[in-house]
Amino acid sequence: MGKISKIEYFRVPPRWLFVKITDKDNHAGWGEASLEGHTQAVEGCLDAWAEKYVGFEADDIEHIWQLSYRGGFYRGGPVLMSALSGIDIALWDLKARKLNVPIYQLLGGKVRDKLRVYAWIGGDRPGDVEVQANARKAQGFNAVKMNATEDLGWLDSPRKLEECVERVKAVRALGLDAGVDFHGRVHKPMAKQLVAKLEPHDPLFIEEPLLSENIGGIKDIAAHTHLPIALGERLHSRWDVRPFLESGCVDILQPDICHVGGISELRRISSACETYDVALAPHCPLGPIALAANVQVCAVSPNFVIQEMSLGIHYNVGGQDLTSYTTNPEVWKVTDGYIDLMSGPGLGIEVDEAQVRALSKDAKAWVSPNFFGPGNELREW
Repeated sequence: MGKISKIEYFRVPPRWLFVKITDKDNHAGWGEASLEGHTQAVEGCLDAWAEKYVGFEADDIEHIWQLSYRGGFYRGGPVLMSALSGIDIALWDLKARKLNVPIYQLLGGKVRDKLRVYAWIGGDRPGDVEVQANARKAQGFNAVKMNATEDLGWLDSPRKLEECVERVKAVRALGLDAGVDFHGRVHKPMAKQLVAKLEPHDPLFIEEPLLSENIGGIKDIAAHTHLPIALGERLHSRWDVRPFLESGCVDILQPDICHVGGISELRRISSACETYDVALAPHCPLGPIALAANVQVCAVSPNFVIQEMSLGIHYNVGGQDLTSYTTNPEVWKVTDGYIDLMSGPGLGIEVDEAQVRALSKDAKAWVSPNFFGPGNELREW
């Protein structure tokens, strides 16, 4: 046992928020609380909880989780759950490091030795993807994901949909599996058309065909396509996930470990998905701590299928990437589409604290992009 003595956070480029928790015996653990475009709001929540939880037993992970979720009357949502994620992941890392075991050993033990992964191509405004797809193939990937379209109006030119189909055909011709992310930017009149156009080309999945608040529309699309539907990055707890499981409109759930309350809640969500025969493919366009935390849960989840990696993603600009901020980036080596399960203690990565502290000085918060139509009307990013 060891009482928490300090909770710190570090805003670091390109757009990540790391959390460090130290106990009175100088054991430490690292977490990630990144919430793209809302860093300052999460930091405010962490300030409040840092003050509250000093003196608590660091081993009491579930007690701290319940206090954070239920103890403030208002609960859930991306800001609170992202702050909670950072704390929860750091506490699991701290505890497992004290015991000198990987976190997955504390979750029941692994059911696999390696995990299938995919990487991004194409960026926010996808163009010629063939060169990027070949580069990913050379890196060891056999699956990629790309945005379906640029920004669209509620009703837009069918030509923009045909461009998506051609990109999928080009990637599939290289022997790669391709996930297609609608990104919630395609509205129902266009989404129905695009799903039908993609069906003959068998994408690995279609992601967020509509925004998650439009569950009725998603159910309608699911009833009319054989393509696997993936979603979940904008669902923030098992309670948010439940109606999608009960309605049968999702085939692959993509919860984000930085937005659902960390390892504790992702493990519960994974088990709920298994009950409904829904696959787990965690969302993770974020940093190395988030990815390492996902790996711990994926290692023990029978229904895990594939993990997103942010290696070289279009948001990682300025010199920092997935391999930054750690001293053992070799854990992310991809071979035949898989990474090996890490065996080191805690998260299985070693954080380069000196680099974190140095690059956090005067780091700017990342701002979410906005798209606008020809009449200057706001469109979905």
